[in-house]
Amino acid sequence: MTAVEVLAAGPLTTFQDLGRPGFGHLGVPPAGAVDPCALVRGNRLLGNAPGATALEATLVGPRLRFRAEALVALTGAEVASGADLVRRLGAGEVLDVGPCRVGARVYVCVRGGFVVEPVLGSSSTDLLTGLGPAPLRDGDVLAIGPPPADPPAEQPPRPRAPAGGAFRLLLGPRDERLTPAAVETLFTSRWRVTAAANRVGIRLDGPVLELSRHDELLSEGLVTGALQVPPSGRPILLLNDHPTTGGYPAVGVVDSRDLPRAGQLRPGDTVTFAR
Repeated sequence: MTAVEVLAAGPLTTFQDLGRPGFGHLGVPPAGAVDPCALVRGNRLLGNAPGATALEATLVGPRLRFRAEALVALTGAEVASGADLVRRLGAGEVLDVGPCRVGARVYVCVRGGFVVEPVLGSSSTDLLTGLGPAPLRDGDVLAIGPPPADPPAEQPPRPRAPAGGAFRLLLGPRDERLTPAAVETLFTSRWRVTAAANRVGIRLDGPVLELSRHDELLSEGLVTGALQVPPSGRPILLLNDHPTTGGYPAVGVVDSRDLPRAGQLRPGDTVTFAR
């Protein structure tokens, strides 16, 4: 198998595939790429299976030396060399992904996929529970699997970026915990992504959402995209490594079709919600 040396891992680079859904009853989050559309697109450009294991880098991508020729796709966030591109690297060549210029997460896909020991059927790194491989470190040596039977796709034109605008939000199951004025505020305000944003969730800053009740809830099941309101009154949008239960009221859930965009939010970005 082809080997890749990690010269610089970046602040947070993890292995991700399409995750391990279906284990919430065991306390295991789904994990997987927070922008699965980008992961699938990168793999399809290379002829890989859609869920082949790739690297997900947050804000700054890794610097990698390939010991043999390899075909690589970069998708998701735009970096200095572009967005949604395919590069052929020679033996000994270094790929320096660099910082994300637009978006928060860039995916490094290789033809053949990265070879990682699966846990519960997935090679994804789960930051909450610690399941799966550890995040990349400088000096790691990674393995690439054999090339798939399908040939690489001809690179199509870069698709139109996903439409911006509001994140579609279905109220419930605990929206009765908000006052009517707070519900109105939720849908009419602009919310800023704080620095407390990672694969577990995104803390949003903005006006305080007033709770109609302050008695404690028993912990309830949570899903990716749930919008929780803690006592501070400022919401938290849960992403792929979220806890599977929680006691803060989940007042709504973001439409799953909008969640890949949530995975590309950076600190300082603003968010609005629509019913």
